[in-house]
Amino acid sequence: MPDPSPYRPTTADTPIVRPMPRKHPTPLGPLAVLAATRPDLGELCRLLGRGAAEGENFYGSQLYAGPPGCALAGPFIGAPYAVMLLESLVCWGARRVLFLGWCGAVAPEIRTGDLILPTGGLVDEGTSRHYGGSTASPEADPGLQAALRQALRDAGRGFHEGAVWSTDALFRETPRQVTAFRARGALAVDMELSALLTAGRFLGAAVAALLVVSDELSDLQWRPGFRDARFQQARREACGIVGRLCQSL
Repeated sequence: MPDPSPYRPTTADTPIVRPMPRKHPTPLGPLAVLAATRPDLGELCRLLGRGAAEGENFYGSQLYAGPPGCALAGPFIGAPYAVMLLESLVCWGARRVLFLGWCGAVAPEIRTGDLILPTGGLVDEGTSRHYGGSTASPEADPGLQAALRQALRDAGRGFHEGAVWSTDALFRETPRQVTAFRARGALAVDMELSALLTAGRFLGAAVAALLVVSDELSDLQWRPGFRDARFQQARREACGIVGRLCQSL
């Protein structure tokens, strides 16, 4: 992976702006969880025994170092910000990153409250190209994905595996786009996955994800399910699965 130090350009293609050295004395360890939403971040803090006051400022987010060997960061939204957090975590020692987020169903068999284990992302965001995005469908790390798959099976929780379309423009998900990305195999749409997978590969970090379906677009109408009991239950189950996995990896 690219050496994060020293913080000065050495070639015409070396980044000028780099993550600053972390000031907090508690080491992060090799595993990190990126929780995109505040409810999931709070649930994971509870499950992992992290108090709200233990977090340190992490740009506009919070970072929790612990349990030993595992860091937790969030919330965040959008590919540029997600990758800014990812690259900082990698520069500070993270080598495996689990992404926990929400997504909208675009395939007709996917429903609110379902869980998706993404095999890869379909790039429709602008961040990937800055990280050597030579493929339009970066893949999840197979080892970390296998660990998530086993954790889901151990929990007796059904799930779907497939590609997820990532877009920068939440309010520009048109019928034409939904139809086109569904034809390419997309099960759902989010805003961060493909960029995190692309950047992780570039930085030499293993990245995989677990997504909870919070709403549906598959019939080309928006059906939000954020208050649906199925979604709330699935969200808590996903947090539990990730939390237990953190303690075993």
